[in-house]
Amino acid sequence: MTQPLAFVLYESLLPGSQLANRLRDLGYRVSTVPDAAQLVAQAEEEKPMVVVMEVFESAGDVCTQLGALKQNPATSHIPVIAYFSPKNKDLQAAATQAGASLVAGDAALLGQLPRLLEQVLEVE
Repeated sequence: MTQPLAFVLYESLLPGSQLANRLRDLGYRVSTVPDAAQLVAQAEEEKPMVVVMEVFESAGDVCTQLGALKQNPATSHIPVIAYFSPKNKDLQAAATQAGASLVAGDAALLGQLPRLLEQVLEVE
């Protein structure tokens, strides 16, 4: 059986690299998206099962790309877990407004990743 693909987009090395390693430990293939502007095109081409992305200070671009991903008929079904540093609560609202399936603080994401993945991947 093929391992499911997870996209990871992050700016901060920690927890970004820890997150990628944790996803690999959970059986995912991980593809790092080097630039938010490439997110939609890369998702159309590679068809990930889930996107996990950091919403950081330059959130405008990241949230714009998140919104484009959710508005594109070819990628709108892909669940997105957005995470942020708890120092900036405004990022939570921006990610939610852009269409994130779930938004969490970075520490909570690492600690609860299996449960959060299960929650966003649940089929209704």
